[in-house]
Amino acid sequence: MNEPAPNRQATVTDATRSLRWSVYLLLIAISAGAMLGRILAVDSVNTIALEQSRLNKVDAEVGRKQRELQSQGVSGSDLEKELDRTRRQLLDAARLRRPFLSANDRSRWCTVRALVEPEMRVPGTPYAIDRVIQQPNWDTIDMVKHDGHLYSSKPPLMPTLIAGVYWPIYQFTGATLGTHPYEIGRTLLVLFNLLPMLAYFVLLASLIDRFGQTDWGRIFVMAAACFGTFLTTFVVTVNNHLPAAVCVIAAIYAAVRIWFDGERRIRYFVLAGLFAALAATDELPALALLAAIAFLLLLKAPRPTLLGFVPAVLVVVAAFFGTNWIAHHTLKPAYMHRKGTGPENWYNYTYDCRGRTIESYWNAPKGVDRGEPSVRIYTLNVLVGHPGVFSLTPVWLLSVLGVGLWLFRRNDPRLRWSAAAIAAITAAVLAFYLAWPNVDHNYGGVASGLRWLFWLAPLWLLSMLPAADLLAPRRWTRVLGLVLLAFSVLSASYPTWNPWTPSWLTDFSRYMGWGA
Repeated sequence: MNEPAPNRQATVTDATRSLRWSVYLLLIAISAGAMLGRILAVDSVNTIALEQSRLNKVDAEVGRKQRELQSQGVSGSDLEKELDRTRRQLLDAARLRRPFLSANDRSRWCTVRALVEPEMRVPGTPYAIDRVIQQPNWDTIDMVKHDGHLYSSKPPLMPTLIAGVYWPIYQFTGATLGTHPYEIGRTLLVLFNLLPMLAYFVLLASLIDRFGQTDWGRIFVMAAACFGTFLTTFVVTVNNHLPAAVCVIAAIYAAVRIWFDGERRIRYFVLAGLFAALAATDELPALALLAAIAFLLLLKAPRPTLLGFVPAVLVVVAAFFGTNWIAHHTLKPAYMHRKGTGPENWYNYTYDCRGRTIESYWNAPKGVDRGEPSVRIYTLNVLVGHPGVFSLTPVWLLSVLGVGLWLFRRNDPRLRWSAAAIAAITAAVLAFYLAWPNVDHNYGGVASGLRWLFWLAPLWLLSMLPAADLLAPRRWTRVLGLVLLAFSVLSASYPTWNPWTPSWLTDFSRYMGWGA
Protein backbone atom coordinates (compact mmCIF):
# COMPACT_ATOMS: atom_id res chain seq x y z
CA MET A 1 0.00 0.00 0.00
CA ASN A 2 1.48 3.34 -1.05
CA GLU A 3 1.62 6.06 1.58
CA PRO A 4 -0.13 9.29 0.60
CA ALA A 5 2.11 12.18 -0.30
CA PRO A 6 2.55 14.72 2.46
CA ASN A 7 0.05 17.54 2.39
CA ARG A 8 1.93 20.58 1.13
CA GLN A 9 -0.43 23.09 2.74
CA ALA A 10 1.81 23.26 5.81
CA THR A 11 4.79 24.43 3.73
CA VAL A 12 3.06 26.87 1.40
CA THR A 13 4.07 30.48 2.01
CA ASP A 14 2.14 33.58 1.03
CA ALA A 15 2.68 37.29 1.07
CA THR A 16 1.16 37.84 4.52
CA ARG A 17 2.38 34.76 6.38
CA SER A 18 5.30 36.58 7.98
CA LEU A 19 3.00 39.42 9.07
CA ARG A 20 0.47 36.95 10.50
CA TRP A 21 3.15 35.26 12.57
CA SER A 22 4.27 38.66 13.82
CA VAL A 23 0.71 39.27 15.00
CA TYR A 24 0.50 35.79 16.58
CA LEU A 25 3.71 36.39 18.51
CA LEU A 26 2.52 39.84 19.52
CA LEU A 27 -0.69 38.38 20.94
CA ILE A 28 1.25 35.61 22.69
CA ALA A 29 3.67 38.13 24.22
CA ILE A 30 0.84 40.30 25.55
CA SER A 31 -0.98 37.28 26.97
CA ALA A 32 2.24 35.91 28.50
CA GLY A 33 2.99 39.23 30.17
CA ALA A 34 -0.52 39.44 31.58
CA MET A 35 -0.33 35.87 32.92
CA LEU A 36 3.11 36.41 34.45
CA GLY A 37 1.93 39.60 36.10
CA ARG A 38 -0.99 37.77 37.68
CA ILE A 39 1.27 34.95 38.88
CA LEU A 40 3.70 37.41 40.48
CA ALA A 41 0.77 39.11 42.21
CA VAL A 42 -1.14 35.98 43.19
CA ASP A 43 -2.47 36.40 46.71
CA SER A 44 -5.63 35.96 48.70
CA VAL A 45 -6.10 39.72 48.58
CA ASN A 46 -9.43 39.74 50.37
CA THR A 47 -7.59 39.04 53.64
CA ILE A 48 -4.74 41.59 53.41
CA ALA A 49 -6.34 44.26 55.61
CA LEU A 50 -7.49 41.74 58.20
CA GLU A 51 -4.06 40.13 58.35
CA GLN A 52 -2.34 43.49 58.76
CA SER A 53 -4.60 44.22 61.70
CA ARG A 54 -3.63 40.91 63.24
CA LEU A 55 0.08 41.58 62.64
CA ASN A 56 -0.22 44.93 64.44
CA LYS A 57 -1.66 43.04 67.39
CA VAL A 58 1.29 40.62 67.22
CA ASP A 59 3.71 43.52 67.60
CA ALA A 60 1.76 44.83 70.56
CA GLU A 61 1.61 41.39 72.20
CA VAL A 62 5.36 40.81 71.71
CA GLY A 63 6.05 44.21 73.31
CA ARG A 64 3.84 43.31 76.27
CA LYS A 65 5.62 39.95 76.60
CA GLN A 66 9.01 41.68 76.55
CA ARG A 67 8.04 44.02 79.36
CA GLU A 68 6.67 41.11 81.37
CA LEU A 69 9.88 39.05 81.00
CA GLN A 70 12.11 42.02 81.80
CA SER A 71 10.13 42.64 84.97
CA GLN A 72 10.88 39.01 85.89
CA GLY A 73 14.61 39.60 85.43
CA VAL A 74 14.93 37.72 82.11
CA SER A 75 17.53 39.31 79.80
CA GLY A 76 20.17 38.64 77.16
CA SER A 77 19.94 35.54 74.95
CA ASP A 78 17.21 33.95 77.10
CA LEU A 79 14.99 36.98 76.53
CA GLU A 80 15.65 36.96 72.77
CA LYS A 81 14.89 33.22 72.49
CA GLU A 82 11.62 33.53 74.38
CA LEU A 83 10.53 36.57 72.38
CA ASP A 84 11.42 34.83 69.13
CA ARG A 85 9.38 31.77 70.11
CA THR A 86 6.44 33.97 71.12
CA ARG A 87 6.63 35.98 67.88
CA ARG A 88 6.64 32.85 65.71
CA GLN A 89 3.65 31.36 67.53
CA LEU A 90 1.68 34.57 67.21
CA LEU A 91 2.60 35.01 63.54
CA ASP A 92 1.49 31.47 62.73
CA ALA A 93 -1.91 32.24 64.22
CA ALA A 94 -2.14 35.68 62.58
CA ARG A 95 -1.19 34.82 59.02
CA LEU A 96 -4.13 34.70 56.62
CA ARG A 97 -2.59 35.49 53.25
CA ARG A 98 -1.36 32.73 50.96
CA PRO A 99 -0.73 32.26 47.24
CA PHE A 100 -2.82 29.07 47.20
CA LEU A 101 -6.30 30.20 46.35
CA SER A 102 -8.68 27.34 47.03
CA ALA A 103 -9.11 24.00 48.75
CA ASN A 104 -8.74 22.46 45.30
CA ASP A 105 -5.20 23.64 44.60
CA ARG A 106 -4.10 23.42 48.25
CA SER A 107 -5.03 19.75 48.16
CA ARG A 108 -2.32 19.15 45.54
CA TRP A 109 0.16 21.49 47.21
CA CYS A 110 -0.26 19.50 50.45
CA THR A 111 0.79 16.32 48.65
CA VAL A 112 3.81 18.10 47.15
CA ARG A 113 4.95 19.17 50.62
CA ALA A 114 4.42 15.71 52.06
CA LEU A 115 6.57 14.17 49.32
CA VAL A 116 9.48 16.61 49.62
CA GLU A 117 9.71 18.10 53.12
CA PRO A 118 11.02 15.57 55.71
CA GLU A 119 9.19 17.21 58.63
CA MET A 120 5.89 16.91 56.75
CA ARG A 121 6.36 13.23 55.86
CA VAL A 122 4.37 10.50 57.61
CA PRO A 123 6.58 7.39 57.95
CA GLY A 124 5.48 4.55 55.69
CA THR A 125 2.90 6.62 53.80
CA PRO A 126 4.71 9.20 51.61
CA TYR A 127 1.50 10.66 50.20
CA ALA A 128 -0.30 11.19 53.54
CA ILE A 129 -0.95 14.86 54.35
CA ASP A 130 -1.77 14.49 58.06
CA ARG A 131 1.10 16.74 59.16
CA VAL A 132 0.71 19.33 56.41
CA ILE A 133 -2.88 20.22 57.25
CA GLN A 134 -1.87 20.92 60.85
CA GLN A 135 -0.03 23.99 59.56
CA PRO A 136 -1.98 27.28 59.65
CA ASN A 137 -3.42 28.22 56.22
CA TRP A 138 -2.92 24.70 54.82
CA ASP A 139 -6.49 23.51 55.27
CA THR A 140 -8.39 21.78 52.46
CA ILE A 141 -11.71 20.01 52.05
CA ASP A 142 -10.54 18.04 49.01
CA MET A 143 -9.16 15.09 50.92
CA VAL A 144 -10.06 11.54 51.88
CA LYS A 145 -9.21 9.28 54.79
CA HIS A 146 -8.33 5.60 54.87
CA ASP A 147 -6.06 3.38 56.93
CA GLY A 148 -6.05 6.07 59.58
CA HIS A 149 -4.43 8.74 57.40
CA LEU A 150 -5.55 11.73 55.33
CA TYR A 151 -4.75 12.05 51.63
CA SER A 152 -5.53 14.44 48.80
CA SER A 153 -8.53 13.28 46.80
CA LYS A 154 -6.68 14.25 43.62
CA PRO A 155 -4.79 11.64 41.55
CA PRO A 156 -1.18 11.60 42.78
CA LEU A 157 0.59 11.67 39.40
CA MET A 158 0.52 15.46 38.94
CA PRO A 159 1.70 16.30 42.49
CA THR A 160 4.47 13.73 42.03
CA LEU A 161 5.68 15.53 38.89
CA ILE A 162 5.57 18.91 40.67
CA ALA A 163 7.43 17.43 43.64
CA GLY A 164 10.15 16.24 41.24
CA VAL A 165 10.92 19.90 40.43
CA TYR A 166 10.36 21.19 43.98
CA TRP A 167 12.79 18.63 45.46
CA PRO A 168 16.01 20.14 43.96
CA ILE A 169 14.81 23.64 44.91
CA TYR A 170 14.40 22.46 48.49
CA GLN A 171 17.73 20.61 48.49
CA PHE A 172 19.74 23.54 47.16
CA THR A 173 18.05 26.38 49.06
CA GLY A 174 16.56 24.80 52.17
CA ALA A 175 13.46 26.94 51.57
CA THR A 176 10.08 25.23 51.79
CA LEU A 177 6.55 25.96 50.67
CA GLY A 178 5.83 26.52 54.35
CA THR A 179 8.59 29.10 54.96
CA HIS A 180 8.62 30.72 51.48
CA PRO A 181 5.18 30.03 49.94
CA TYR A 182 5.22 33.02 47.59
CA GLU A 183 8.74 32.61 46.22
CA ILE A 184 8.51 28.86 45.65
CA GLY A 185 4.81 28.74 44.81
CA ARG A 186 5.12 31.40 42.13
CA THR A 187 8.27 29.80 40.69
CA LEU A 188 6.49 26.47 40.33
CA LEU A 189 3.45 28.17 38.76
CA VAL A 190 5.72 29.73 36.13
CA LEU A 191 7.36 26.37 35.41
CA PHE A 192 4.20 24.24 35.36
CA ASN A 193 1.59 26.70 34.06
CA LEU A 194 3.12 29.64 32.21
CA LEU A 195 5.83 27.86 30.20
CA PRO A 196 3.47 25.07 29.03
CA MET A 197 0.96 27.74 28.02
CA LEU A 198 3.58 29.38 25.80
CA ALA A 199 4.18 26.03 24.10
CA TYR A 200 0.39 25.65 23.80
CA PHE A 201 0.09 29.01 22.03
CA VAL A 202 2.91 28.28 19.58
CA LEU A 203 1.56 24.85 18.60
CA LEU A 204 -1.96 26.25 18.30
CA ALA A 205 -0.73 29.15 16.15
CA SER A 206 0.95 26.67 13.82
CA LEU A 207 -2.29 24.74 13.35
CA ILE A 208 -4.38 27.90 13.05
CA ASP A 209 -2.10 29.22 10.34
CA ARG A 210 -2.25 25.90 8.55
CA PHE A 211 -6.01 25.31 8.48
CA GLY A 212 -7.28 28.89 8.34
CA GLN A 213 -8.16 30.44 4.98
CA THR A 214 -8.21 34.18 5.69
CA ASP A 215 -5.85 36.48 7.59
CA TRP A 216 -8.67 37.99 9.62
CA GLY A 217 -10.10 34.58 10.58
CA ARG A 218 -6.72 33.24 11.69
CA ILE A 219 -5.89 36.29 13.78
CA PHE A 220 -9.39 36.30 15.30
CA VAL A 221 -9.05 32.69 16.48
CA MET A 222 -5.56 33.36 17.84
CA ALA A 223 -6.89 36.36 19.78
CA ALA A 224 -9.65 34.17 21.18
CA ALA A 225 -7.04 31.63 22.28
CA CYS A 226 -4.88 34.25 24.00
CA PHE A 227 -7.62 36.19 25.77
CA GLY A 228 -11.05 34.59 25.38
CA THR A 229 -10.79 31.26 27.22
CA PHE A 230 -10.51 30.39 30.90
CA LEU A 231 -7.14 28.67 30.48
CA THR A 232 -5.29 31.96 31.01
CA THR A 233 -7.59 32.71 33.95
CA PHE A 234 -6.49 29.55 35.75
CA VAL A 235 -2.77 30.06 35.17
CA VAL A 236 -2.41 31.41 38.74
CA THR A 237 -3.43 28.15 40.40
CA VAL A 238 -2.37 24.52 40.23
CA ASN A 239 -5.14 22.68 38.43
CA ASN A 240 -5.62 19.75 36.07
CA HIS A 241 -7.53 21.64 33.37
CA LEU A 242 -4.69 23.75 31.99
CA PRO A 243 -2.13 20.89 31.62
CA ALA A 244 -4.86 18.76 30.05
CA ALA A 245 -5.43 21.40 27.36
CA VAL A 246 -1.68 21.68 26.74
CA CYS A 247 -1.45 17.90 26.32
CA VAL A 248 -4.45 17.95 23.97
CA ILE A 249 -2.86 20.46 21.59
CA ALA A 250 0.44 18.54 21.63
CA ALA A 251 -1.37 15.29 20.80
CA ILE A 252 -3.39 16.98 18.04
CA TYR A 253 -0.28 18.53 16.51
CA ALA A 254 1.44 15.12 16.31
CA ALA A 255 -1.74 13.50 14.95
CA VAL A 256 -2.10 16.18 12.27
CA ARG A 257 1.43 15.51 11.06
CA ILE A 258 0.51 11.84 10.72
CA TRP A 259 -3.03 12.19 9.37
CA PHE A 260 -2.59 15.13 7.00
CA ASP A 261 1.11 15.08 6.11
CA GLY A 262 1.71 11.35 5.77
CA GLU A 263 4.36 11.51 8.50
CA ARG A 264 5.48 8.01 9.51
CA ARG A 265 8.42 8.62 11.83
CA ILE A 266 7.85 6.82 15.11
CA ARG A 267 8.47 9.89 17.25
CA TYR A 268 5.21 11.49 16.11
CA PHE A 269 3.26 8.38 17.13
CA VAL A 270 5.04 8.36 20.49
CA LEU A 271 4.20 12.04 21.06
CA ALA A 272 0.56 11.53 20.07
CA GLY A 273 0.18 8.59 22.44
CA LEU A 274 2.11 10.19 25.29
CA PHE A 275 0.21 13.47 25.33
CA ALA A 276 -3.22 11.99 24.59
CA ALA A 277 -2.76 9.62 27.54
CA LEU A 278 -1.48 12.41 29.81
CA ALA A 279 -4.58 14.45 28.94
CA ALA A 280 -6.71 11.52 30.09
CA THR A 281 -4.84 11.35 33.42
CA ASP A 282 -5.75 15.01 33.97
CA GLU A 283 -9.32 14.78 32.68
CA LEU A 284 -10.98 11.35 32.73
CA PRO A 285 -13.39 12.19 29.84
CA ALA A 286 -10.33 12.89 27.66
CA LEU A 287 -10.29 9.12 27.20
CA ALA A 288 -12.68 9.95 24.36
CA LEU A 289 -9.92 11.96 22.66
CA LEU A 290 -7.41 9.17 23.27
CA ALA A 291 -9.78 6.64 21.70
CA ALA A 292 -10.50 8.90 18.70
CA ILE A 293 -6.81 9.50 17.96
CA ALA A 294 -5.99 5.81 18.42
CA PHE A 295 -8.76 4.84 15.99
CA LEU A 296 -7.75 7.35 13.33
CA LEU A 297 -4.05 6.46 13.55
CA LEU A 298 -4.74 2.74 13.43
CA LEU A 299 -6.84 3.38 10.36
CA LYS A 300 -4.08 5.42 8.76
CA ALA A 301 -0.91 3.61 9.83
CA PRO A 302 -1.42 0.43 11.90
CA ARG A 303 2.20 -0.66 12.29
CA PRO A 304 3.78 2.58 13.63
CA THR A 305 0.69 3.09 15.80
CA LEU A 306 1.31 -0.27 17.47
CA LEU A 307 5.06 0.36 17.74
CA GLY A 308 4.99 3.99 18.92
CA PHE A 309 1.55 5.15 20.02
CA VAL A 310 0.51 2.15 22.11
CA PRO A 311 3.76 1.79 24.15
CA ALA A 312 3.69 5.53 24.97
CA VAL A 313 0.13 5.18 26.25
CA LEU A 314 1.13 2.18 28.37
CA VAL A 315 3.97 4.16 29.99
CA VAL A 316 1.52 6.84 31.10
CA VAL A 317 -0.99 4.22 32.28
CA ALA A 318 1.75 2.57 34.36
CA ALA A 319 2.75 5.93 35.89
CA PHE A 320 -0.85 6.85 36.74
CA PHE A 321 -1.78 3.58 38.38
CA GLY A 322 1.69 3.06 39.85
CA THR A 323 1.62 6.33 41.79
CA ASN A 324 -1.96 5.62 42.82
CA TRP A 325 -0.92 2.21 44.17
CA ILE A 326 2.00 3.68 46.13
CA ALA A 327 -0.30 6.33 47.58
CA HIS A 328 -3.41 4.26 48.36
CA HIS A 329 -2.53 0.57 47.84
CA THR A 330 -5.31 0.27 45.28
CA LEU A 331 -5.67 0.94 41.59
CA LYS A 332 -8.93 2.84 42.05
CA PRO A 333 -8.39 6.62 42.32
CA ALA A 334 -9.38 8.15 45.63
CA TYR A 335 -12.36 10.02 44.18
CA MET A 336 -13.98 6.69 43.26
CA HIS A 337 -14.21 5.61 46.92
CA ARG A 338 -17.37 7.51 47.74
CA LYS A 339 -20.14 4.94 48.07
CA GLY A 340 -21.79 3.54 51.18
CA THR A 341 -21.14 4.36 54.81
CA GLY A 342 -18.44 1.82 55.68
CA PRO A 343 -14.66 1.94 55.29
CA GLU A 344 -14.98 1.90 51.49
CA ASN A 345 -16.36 5.45 51.65
CA TRP A 346 -13.19 7.47 52.10
CA TYR A 347 -15.16 10.74 52.22
CA ASN A 348 -16.92 9.83 55.47
CA TYR A 349 -14.51 10.65 58.32
CA THR A 350 -13.47 12.95 61.14
CA TYR A 351 -9.98 14.24 61.89
CA ASP A 352 -8.17 16.27 64.53
CA CYS A 353 -6.59 19.60 63.63
CA ARG A 354 -4.84 21.75 66.22
CA GLY A 355 -7.02 20.60 69.09
CA ARG A 356 -10.32 20.48 67.19
CA THR A 357 -12.21 17.47 65.88
CA ILE A 358 -13.52 18.25 62.40
CA GLU A 359 -16.03 16.28 60.35
CA SER A 360 -15.56 15.75 56.63
CA TYR A 361 -17.06 18.61 54.64
CA TRP A 362 -18.56 16.07 52.25
CA ASN A 363 -20.83 14.63 54.92
CA ALA A 364 -22.85 17.86 54.73
CA PRO A 365 -21.73 19.88 51.67
CA LYS A 366 -22.86 23.48 51.41
CA GLY A 367 -24.06 25.78 48.66
CA VAL A 368 -23.39 24.66 45.12
CA ASP A 369 -21.76 21.44 46.37
CA ARG A 370 -25.18 20.12 47.39
CA GLY A 371 -25.83 19.52 43.69
CA GLU A 372 -28.65 20.55 41.38
CA PRO A 373 -31.53 18.05 41.73
CA SER A 374 -33.13 18.87 38.36
CA VAL A 375 -31.33 17.40 35.35
CA ARG A 376 -33.22 19.79 33.06
CA ILE A 377 -32.14 22.89 35.00
CA TYR A 378 -28.60 21.55 35.30
CA THR A 379 -28.36 20.97 31.54
CA LEU A 380 -29.77 24.43 30.82
CA ASN A 381 -27.29 26.08 33.18
CA VAL A 382 -24.36 24.11 31.77
CA LEU A 383 -25.14 25.46 28.32
CA VAL A 384 -26.60 28.96 28.82
CA GLY A 385 -26.92 29.57 32.56
CA HIS A 386 -24.73 31.36 35.09
CA PRO A 387 -21.76 28.97 34.52
CA GLY A 388 -22.81 28.22 30.93
CA VAL A 389 -20.46 27.42 28.09
CA PHE A 390 -22.23 29.72 25.64
CA SER A 391 -23.46 32.39 28.06
CA LEU A 392 -20.01 33.08 29.54
CA THR A 393 -17.95 32.44 26.39
CA PRO A 394 -20.32 33.04 23.45
CA VAL A 395 -17.38 32.86 21.04
CA TRP A 396 -17.88 29.07 21.22
CA LEU A 397 -21.05 29.54 19.16
CA LEU A 398 -18.68 30.04 16.23
CA SER A 399 -17.13 26.65 16.99
CA VAL A 400 -20.53 24.98 16.62
CA LEU A 401 -20.93 26.73 13.28
CA GLY A 402 -17.41 25.75 12.28
CA VAL A 403 -18.00 22.06 12.98
CA GLY A 404 -21.08 22.22 10.78
CA LEU A 405 -19.16 23.92 7.97
CA TRP A 406 -16.41 21.29 8.05
CA LEU A 407 -18.97 18.48 8.18
CA PHE A 408 -21.30 19.54 5.38
CA ARG A 409 -19.21 21.60 3.01
CA ARG A 410 -17.41 19.97 0.13
CA ASN A 411 -13.85 19.99 1.37
CA ASP A 412 -11.02 17.69 2.38
CA PRO A 413 -12.64 14.48 3.73
CA ARG A 414 -10.02 14.44 6.46
CA LEU A 415 -11.50 17.71 7.77
CA ARG A 416 -14.93 16.05 7.85
CA TRP A 417 -13.43 13.22 9.90
CA SER A 418 -11.84 15.78 12.21
CA ALA A 419 -15.10 17.70 12.65
CA ALA A 420 -17.00 14.48 13.34
CA ALA A 421 -14.40 13.52 15.96
CA ILE A 422 -14.65 16.94 17.68
CA ALA A 423 -18.45 16.75 17.71
CA ALA A 424 -18.42 13.19 19.05
CA ILE A 425 -15.87 13.98 21.78
CA THR A 426 -17.81 17.05 22.89
CA ALA A 427 -21.08 15.11 23.00
CA ALA A 428 -19.46 12.29 24.97
CA VAL A 429 -17.99 14.71 27.54
CA LEU A 430 -21.30 16.53 28.04
CA ALA A 431 -23.13 13.21 28.38
CA PHE A 432 -20.54 12.04 30.92
CA TYR A 433 -21.13 15.00 33.24
CA LEU A 434 -24.88 15.22 32.74
CA ALA A 435 -25.27 11.50 33.51
CA TRP A 436 -23.58 11.85 36.91
CA PRO A 437 -25.73 11.41 40.03
CA ASN A 438 -27.56 14.58 40.99
CA VAL A 439 -25.39 15.03 44.09
CA ASP A 440 -22.43 15.64 41.75
CA HIS A 441 -24.27 18.22 39.64
CA ASN A 442 -22.33 21.09 41.21
CA TYR A 443 -20.96 22.82 38.07
CA GLY A 444 -17.42 22.08 39.20
CA GLY A 445 -17.90 23.86 42.51
CA VAL A 446 -17.30 27.56 43.03
CA ALA A 447 -15.36 28.64 39.94
CA SER A 448 -15.52 31.43 37.39
CA GLY A 449 -16.38 29.04 34.57
CA LEU A 450 -17.42 25.46 33.86
CA ARG A 451 -13.91 24.17 34.45
CA TRP A 452 -14.59 20.53 33.54
CA LEU A 453 -14.84 21.57 29.88
CA PHE A 454 -11.77 23.83 29.69
CA TRP A 455 -9.56 21.11 28.21
CA LEU A 456 -11.76 21.09 25.10
CA ALA A 457 -10.63 24.64 24.24
CA PRO A 458 -7.99 23.66 21.65
CA LEU A 459 -10.50 21.44 19.81
CA TRP A 460 -13.10 24.18 19.80
CA LEU A 461 -10.62 26.85 18.71
CA LEU A 462 -9.53 24.83 15.70
CA SER A 463 -13.12 24.09 14.71
CA MET A 464 -13.84 27.84 14.96
CA LEU A 465 -11.59 28.53 11.96
CA PRO A 466 -14.09 27.97 9.11
CA ALA A 467 -16.67 30.12 10.92
CA ALA A 468 -14.13 32.91 11.48
CA ASP A 469 -13.20 32.74 7.81
CA LEU A 470 -16.91 33.01 6.95
CA LEU A 471 -17.14 36.23 9.00
CA ALA A 472 -14.04 37.79 7.44
CA PRO A 473 -15.38 39.27 4.13
CA ARG A 474 -18.18 41.42 5.59
CA ARG A 475 -17.91 44.25 8.08
CA TRP A 476 -21.13 43.46 10.00
CA THR A 477 -20.19 39.80 10.47
CA ARG A 478 -16.74 40.81 11.69
CA VAL A 479 -18.38 43.14 14.20
CA LEU A 480 -20.62 40.28 15.35
CA GLY A 481 -17.58 38.07 15.87
CA LEU A 482 -15.80 40.80 17.82
CA VAL A 483 -18.82 41.28 20.10
CA LEU A 484 -18.86 37.55 20.88
CA LEU A 485 -15.13 37.68 21.55
CA ALA A 486 -15.45 40.76 23.77
CA PHE A 487 -18.00 39.08 26.04
CA SER A 488 -15.79 35.98 26.23
CA VAL A 489 -12.78 38.11 27.23
CA LEU A 490 -14.99 39.81 29.84
CA SER A 491 -15.78 36.44 31.45
CA ALA A 492 -12.16 35.26 31.37
CA SER A 493 -10.92 38.56 32.85
CA TYR A 494 -13.61 39.10 35.50
CA PRO A 495 -11.91 36.99 38.23
CA THR A 496 -8.91 39.33 38.32
CA TRP A 497 -7.22 37.75 41.34
CA ASN A 498 -8.78 34.40 42.02
CA PRO A 499 -10.39 32.07 39.43
CA TRP A 500 -12.05 30.10 42.24
CA THR A 501 -14.78 32.72 42.53
CA PRO A 502 -18.27 32.98 41.02
CA SER A 503 -18.65 34.09 37.41
CA TRP A 504 -19.78 37.61 36.59
CA LEU A 505 -23.13 36.19 35.52
CA THR A 506 -23.55 34.56 38.93
CA ASP A 507 -22.79 37.84 40.70
CA PHE A 508 -25.06 39.78 38.35
CA SER A 509 -27.91 37.30 38.88
CA ARG A 510 -27.61 37.67 42.65
CA TYR A 511 -27.48 41.44 42.36
CA MET A 512 -30.68 41.41 40.30
CA GLY A 513 -32.34 39.06 42.78
CA TRP A 514 -32.73 36.24 40.27
CA GLY A 515 -30.81 33.73 42.38
CA ALA A 516 -27.87 31.65 41.10
